[in-house]
Amino acid sequence: MKPMSERSPVAIGLAGLALMGLVALAVFFSSDLPLIGGGTGYSAYFTEAAGLQAGNPVRIAGVTVGRVTGVSLAGDRVLVSFKVKNAWVGDRTTLGIDIQTVLGDKYLALDPLGRTAQNPGQTIPAARTTSPYDVTQAFEGVGQDINQINTRELAQSLETIAVTFRNSPPYVHTAIRGLAALSRSIASRDAQITSLLAGTRKVTGQLSSQDSRFKSLLSDGNLLLAELRQRQQAVHALLIGSQQLAVQLTGLVSDDSATLGPALRALSQVTAVLEANQANLDKALSLAGPYYRLLGNALGNGRWFDVYVCGLIPKSYTGGRGPAQGCLPPKSSGGGR
Repeated sequence: MKPMSERSPVAIGLAGLALMGLVALAVFFSSDLPLIGGGTGYSAYFTEAAGLQAGNPVRIAGVTVGRVTGVSLAGDRVLVSFKVKNAWVGDRTTLGIDIQTVLGDKYLALDPLGRTAQNPGQTIPAARTTSPYDVTQAFEGVGQDINQINTRELAQSLETIAVTFRNSPPYVHTAIRGLAALSRSIASRDAQITSLLAGTRKVTGQLSSQDSRFKSLLSDGNLLLAELRQRQQAVHALLIGSQQLAVQLTGLVSDDSATLGPALRALSQVTAVLEANQANLDKALSLAGPYYRLLGNALGNGRWFDVYVCGLIPKSYTGGRGPAQGCLPPKSSGGGR
């Protein structure tokens, strides 16, 4: 074999691209591969597709076991092909198209019956399949039919019938007159009925466009309920503990009521005395400020008191200095005191 350095780069590049293409195709069609695919393929006849589409889930007892792979018309019936993986499909298995959400999404429901396995090459007959009745499509059909009816001509026809049968017995004449009145009433409200059906169609379309949000909301609700279920014991223990704490507090208050009562009454008396002497307390606090300021000045120069004693030394010893009258401290004339 030639070494890689001697081979043509173009050939190597083409071979690499071909290999990458094969890998991409294998990944894209991995569900169709026999070993790693989406399971065993089956097919069944239905009398009505009922909105079932390729990609809808296949479920057994609410568990997704596969996907619908195709929906096609086969004569006057509908051929539905699907794949199922890791699930039993018997020779008497019944299938039904059920509604997945309130917005009309469908899924294929399997009821695995039978003692022998279903032959994948044999199509399940329509006798073992059922289709739901789609209310949304029925309303849309009613709206289309009403839009195609000429209500004015219908009213005129019923009035003509009433005139024609005017000589008939009274009860027939009354019935025809009632039909004419009914037709006139329907004709007068034709626009309102059409508007109502158009509004209903808009509402269903809007709900269908918000399908993903409804699914997310329901999924989040399921997660919340599952979490609450897992935390059930903890929530129960918390409620029991809260109840026991309330009982203990009630007992504590009941046991100490003889002590708490006099204490609260004494506290009420103290607050009453303080409230009655509020003016004296305010005055004491206003006088305490200058007092503590002077006391701080006396003690703020060191480990001693700065004190002035008036009249301790006679004036004859001080050279006549001192206050002329009273006990006022002398004022220094220079830098000293």
